[in-house]
Amino acid sequence: MGKKKSNDWKKRDGVVYSTSEDFDFDDNKDGDGVTLPPQQQRLHIQLDKKARGGKQVTLVTGFEGIEEDLKALGKAIKIKCGVGGNVKDGEILIQGDFRDKILDFLTAEGYKVKKVGG
Repeated sequence: MGKKKSNDWKKRDGVVYSTSEDFDFDDNKDGDGVTLPPQQQRLHIQLDKKARGGKQVTLVTGFEGIEEDLKALGKAIKIKCGVGGNVKDGEILIQGDFRDKILDFLTAEGYKVKKVGG
């Protein structure tokens, strides 16, 4: 088969080339990211079915914080709705139309939530 290629170069936004021999790319992932408390978060909930074969998903976007906290919130939402979903690219995807249920859950948790779209 072959050696698996690393896609680290895709994450280097803005760096094209450096002629400096002691150049070391800093991707600002020092692990000191901070998750804002729920009262300061502004989340958006929307229904999406583009490029999904006609299937509906509920997207939760706008979370500011570290990836582990986003995954924990996504897991709590999936458990509350009783459906599957995924957390990727800073978004929580929940299978199906659960906008109202997610809105109620996040509001009860103290998040500022807004429905986007129809």
